[in-house]
Amino acid sequence: MVFKQLAITLLLVLLMAAVQEGSLDRLGHQQTEAGFKRALLVFGVSRGLNGVISVAQGTEVAVEPVGIGLNFKPGEILDPINDLVERFSWVMLASSASFGIQRVLLDVMASPGLTLFASLAVLLLIMIWWPGRSPLRGLGLVICRLAVALLILRFSIILIAVGGEHFYQAFLEPQYSESRQQLEQAANSIGEVNSELQPDLPPPEEESLLDQARRVYNSATRAVDVNARMEAFSRAAADISEHAINMIVVFLMQTVLFPLFSLWLLWQLLKRVLRARLDWLRRDPPASGAAPG
Repeated sequence: MVFKQLAITLLLVLLMAAVQEGSLDRLGHQQTEAGFKRALLVFGVSRGLNGVISVAQGTEVAVEPVGIGLNFKPGEILDPINDLVERFSWVMLASSASFGIQRVLLDVMASPGLTLFASLAVLLLIMIWWPGRSPLRGLGLVICRLAVALLILRFSIILIAVGGEHFYQAFLEPQYSESRQQLEQAANSIGEVNSELQPDLPPPEEESLLDQARRVYNSATRAVDVNARMEAFSRAAADISEHAINMIVVFLMQTVLFPLFSLWLLWQLLKRVLRARLDWLRRDPPASGAAPG
């Protein structure tokens, strides 16, 4: 029994000291801010991809390989990938919002009012060491339970933020770095192809036979180049599919699955705290001079 009293006392003292010192709060904010900036960066990449794909889909190429005008849009090959990029951008927006919510919760839990109420957990120390003589019975015990639960909740949010960032650095960072680089390269490749496929200026009204021959030759050459550009679009689409899905997995793991698992553990802990009988805190001290039983 004395060992349990000492363990709980030491834990409460450490938690209260951490609340007053504030280094854990600052660490939680730093880790959350890092994830928030990372999610916003990838969201920008996703919107850039959406932009260059939209331009590619709207670019019409005119060729005259045998004197017959043909108009088509090579960017239409990117139609299937455009839907994936749209969903990818929504996931990144949701991930950014998740980090923003964590940041707000950290601010709320560190507010002076909630910090003061959580400090009422020190009343539990009186009930631990002087259970029979303490006037803090009944309502005091309820207040202590709520204060301890709030104290646990405050540090759990910090641990979720810090633990999520460490989980990312340990298991997800290589996949994130590679996928972000590949997505940026794919966006640049599609942008370069878009520039090359821009239509030429219309021919002048009076055109010599040499100019007409040169235009027909250039049109035939453009037809060959268009095939190469379509292959470039296909390669870019394959890279975008693979790495967009990898990036979705990274952020869902950090902002959804890991927090949900942590919240489940937190809920189990809070249920034990709120349902604890704490009968050993209610006991009365033995009466002085009472005969041993």
